[in-house]
Amino acid sequence: MDFGVVLQTNPPAQRTVQLAQLSEAHGFDYLWTFDSHLLWQEPYVIYSQILDRTHRIKVGPMVTNPATRDWTVTASVFATLNEMYGNRTVCGIGRGDSAVRVTNGKPSTLKEVREATHVIRELANCRPVDHKGTTLQFPWARTSSLEVWVAAYGPLALKAAGEVGDGFILQLADVDIAAWMIESVRTAASNAGRDPDAITFCVAAPMYIGDDLDHQRDQCRWFGGMVGNHVADIVAKYGESGAVPQALTDYIHGRQDYDYNEHGRAGNTHTAFVPDAIIDRFCLLGTAEDHIAKLEQLKAIGCDQFAGYLQHDNKEETLRVYGETVMPALRDHVTARS
Repeated sequence: MDFGVVLQTNPPAQRTVQLAQLSEAHGFDYLWTFDSHLLWQEPYVIYSQILDRTHRIKVGPMVTNPATRDWTVTASVFATLNEMYGNRTVCGIGRGDSAVRVTNGKPSTLKEVREATHVIRELANCRPVDHKGTTLQFPWARTSSLEVWVAAYGPLALKAAGEVGDGFILQLADVDIAAWMIESVRTAASNAGRDPDAITFCVAAPMYIGDDLDHQRDQCRWFGGMVGNHVADIVAKYGESGAVPQALTDYIHGRQDYDYNEHGRAGNTHTAFVPDAIIDRFCLLGTAEDHIAKLEQLKAIGCDQFAGYLQHDNKEETLRVYGETVMPALRDHVTARS
């Protein structure tokens, strides 16, 4: 099982770089960031600094979208980073939330997500691609290699992830819901003639190591609000007919307005509707032993990577305990002598 860290690119940028270096030092495999250009600093600029000051860790957005950047520009950024730093990037992509809603835009269509995934992947893998009536290719890209992982919640988005994604990103760690969604993606891949085992399955959620569960919940309640934005879209499209698990839709009944100025922040005042039970289901809280137990469940249902959000007041300690205790318990064990 691989492990990632998810950061916001809050100023100063050097703090993000520092946390990335610390994540690598503790053994994490991936460093992800939000990608919302008005709320936080530009991630791709910071990726260059992270890659320059680390040796192994891979970086990428969780997640970008097809609306805020020209697809060829996105591909060019990844290909350039890969040519400079040796293929240490990954592209997470979805329909878009804060990056588009803050500017009064709308999430992209799934058709756009599919097409953008194809264009970005082909160009960033040094291959030609047909786009807007012409064939395009980077003449300067020789060694770049990029995977594009699709983030999804709803049935049609899960189908798209299975049909076109190199990986699937699920932003919640409820074991039952994750099992349903992973199986949905695997089924879609199989029906499309793809090998489901070739898809990387990544579950992302806040991780907080500590003993004060009430405090941990308050620090991570924002996540239920963030997920609620996507769930509200699903309910608006499908109703509560059972197209998605009821446990995912029930808790948003108390949801009202959402302030993106507080998006992803501990203490978000617009997430009071999120009950403790949802935080416990969606996040990884408690002691190292609690984390290990839930991660073992996630691994058993096919999770290849857990990426932990670090938007709380206990960043360094959580990274330390993961590096010293949690991740070693989930890694494949090899003995020097048998």
